[in-house]
Amino acid sequence: MRINPFLKTNNDTGFGNNPNAYGGRFINKDGTFNLRREGVSLVRRVSIYQKMLNLPGWKFILLLISVFFGINLLFTAAYLCIGITGFGGLLATTEWGKYREVFYFSTQTFTTVGYGRVNPVGDATNIIASMEALTGFLSFAIATGLIYGRFARPKSYLVFSHNAVVAPYHDKTALMFRFATYKDNHILTNVEIKVNIGLKVEENGHSTYKYYELQLERSKVDSLSMNWTVVHPIDENSPLLGYTYEDISNSDFEAYILITGFDDVFSSPVLQRTSYAYHEVKFNSKFVPMYRESDDGQTTILEMHKLNEIKNLEN
Repeated sequence: MRINPFLKTNNDTGFGNNPNAYGGRFINKDGTFNLRREGVSLVRRVSIYQKMLNLPGWKFILLLISVFFGINLLFTAAYLCIGITGFGGLLATTEWGKYREVFYFSTQTFTTVGYGRVNPVGDATNIIASMEALTGFLSFAIATGLIYGRFARPKSYLVFSHNAVVAPYHDKTALMFRFATYKDNHILTNVEIKVNIGLKVEENGHSTYKYYELQLERSKVDSLSMNWTVVHPIDENSPLLGYTYEDISNSDFEAYILITGFDDVFSSPVLQRTSYAYHEVKFNSKFVPMYRESDDGQTTILEMHKLNEIKNLEN
């Protein structure tokens, strides 16, 4: 498919032109870059702090619990290596019962609770208990910082439609997708959006990627309280003029989106990325309206469950 040669390309995307150097999409649906680094050690490549902030909530909680029990099991093993005789106040009469009491002593020392019935006797046991108390202080300080960082980190709380559509728009067609904020009272202000596309084209007998910033019906809104359907009119100024689904498939089409705004709750700028690959674009379809008036006529209802609902216009 031939693109208007007079259209201005965007050479500032940060992506290269060689299609043989890329695998899959440029940007994942969650906004992360589809990239894996090699040739550098794991220690230098991975940021533990960043990993902890980006872990899903259930994985983060599971990790904290696992670390807590893991550290206490290690200290319990250290106490047992010295011997049960290093403790006073044990009431259990079986070996398994004594091991459990030592483990509970470890958790009490780690958290500085220290109920007092079981106590270390001798230098070796007291030294290990002192090291465990210090480890507990440091561990809880680190955990507190991570928990605060996760709660205080600014987030956009945006959710995007699964698909983009090519639908009728006035007397022509347009590429559209939509998104909305899904948290109550998280209203973004001064929201701006940029949409770029990458297309693989043949040039002088060689395949190359070309990038274009799409002209939008509206690229900025003062406040994002409802959903926003982003519209790119497909006219003579569009690189997608005349394109069919087969054309965007052959050209390895991908639209990548960058949204920035200001969140009043965090009092901080936020941003969100996502992308739509060619197989996520539906032709001859349109979005179903996702808001309505309340029964008493006093409130607008935003039906978030309809964000991904589309209607096929061929039926």
